[in-house]
Amino acid sequence: MFDPEHRCVVVVGVQWGDEGKGKIVDVLAERADLVVRYQGGANAGHTVVKGSDEFILHQIPSGILHESTRCIIGNGVVLDPETLLAEMDELNSRGIEIAGRLLISDRAHLVLPYHKLIDRARERVQKIGTTGRGIGPAYEDKFGRRGLRVGDLRVPDLARALVAKGVTRANQLLELLDCDDLASEEQHVALLERFAERILPITTDTGALAFAALRDGQSVLLEGAQGALLDVDHGTYPFVTSSNTTAGAAAVGAGIGPTAIDAVLGVVKAYTTRVGNGPLPTEANDQESEMLRTLGGEFGATTGRPRRCGWFDSVVVRYATRINGLTDLAVTKLDVLDTLAQLRVCVGYRLDGGTVDEIPAGADTLERVEPVYEVLAGWERPTGDVRRLKDLPARARAYLDRIEELAETTIAYVSVGSRRDQIIGI
Repeated sequence: MFDPEHRCVVVVGVQWGDEGKGKIVDVLAERADLVVRYQGGANAGHTVVKGSDEFILHQIPSGILHESTRCIIGNGVVLDPETLLAEMDELNSRGIEIAGRLLISDRAHLVLPYHKLIDRARERVQKIGTTGRGIGPAYEDKFGRRGLRVGDLRVPDLARALVAKGVTRANQLLELLDCDDLASEEQHVALLERFAERILPITTDTGALAFAALRDGQSVLLEGAQGALLDVDHGTYPFVTSSNTTAGAAAVGAGIGPTAIDAVLGVVKAYTTRVGNGPLPTEANDQESEMLRTLGGEFGATTGRPRRCGWFDSVVVRYATRINGLTDLAVTKLDVLDTLAQLRVCVGYRLDGGTVDEIPAGADTLERVEPVYEVLAGWERPTGDVRRLKDLPARARAYLDRIEELAETTIAYVSVGSRRDQIIGI
């Protein structure tokens, strides 16, 4: 993707997350000077396989595995201090040098332990299917103008005052929710003192850094979390995450202008998965779902929960193409379908006696649609060792051609395995 015409590329998921963005970012980061994570929090789990080692990155950009690439956690992220320190320590212990290569926005908001307590207590009342990582409550505090930002840690008295007010508010709400586990101000202060000591030296105005990199002709990769159908505005509301996951959020969450972005690469599985509650129009029956789950290792990288599995949904991907302004697609996990004799592709929906070719706004309406399928022949041959499009089985190429036609977007990459080298560039 990186060439003289494309110096700033956004990578977004175009389903319900778990599309394999971590691997695609890792592949592209080899040619990127700077990778910026622009939204979400530790509810994301980007899995990257380097050699025989597997890394699951929750907040640090996937580009950290390339020693010449600098990485930024942008202002649009809500940052979990405990998880970030643990992630940094694990990378260091596994021989990944991050000193001088990881920078954090002073405008990023913090996810505190009381946010997690609130998140879990609410989930017991309203079953949305959150990860319980405190993301929603942290974003609520951000937009309620009562959040704690990383840069606030430079002024200890201010940080302590904000924490004290936050703990008081949280405990009042937790008592209303009949939660016995309340927040401790002392524990919060101790955590932030430990966090500040390690993080403040690498905290800066990261938007200015990204702008300078682009001004100087460097390549910048903007990495999103979750997927388009989990976007708080454009997803299957209320079964969504608490941030904007679509490409429009990339400029805001990285601190650059939208005209700096040259291309938007959407990452999509060759089939469909979802974790948690909410509509999934092409969800397979129990037997087929279990088959796809087993073949694809479909368990959440963050929670370990089994993913719901179904067939490729072109209505979803076409919708995601429109709202993200996709310039290209990267299709992942094609190899998972290698053994199947037949494949189903959803080409539209039926609803109340009519046809639907757009995603309805209401989750209750989307729950009622009936997918219209085309059945395509499977290729029943392994693809994991293929590195050129022309070497794929003819039926695998036909499957990709149909996806490309239905999605109304060109395919730039095809992933045929979890390893870094199992990629076809088109």
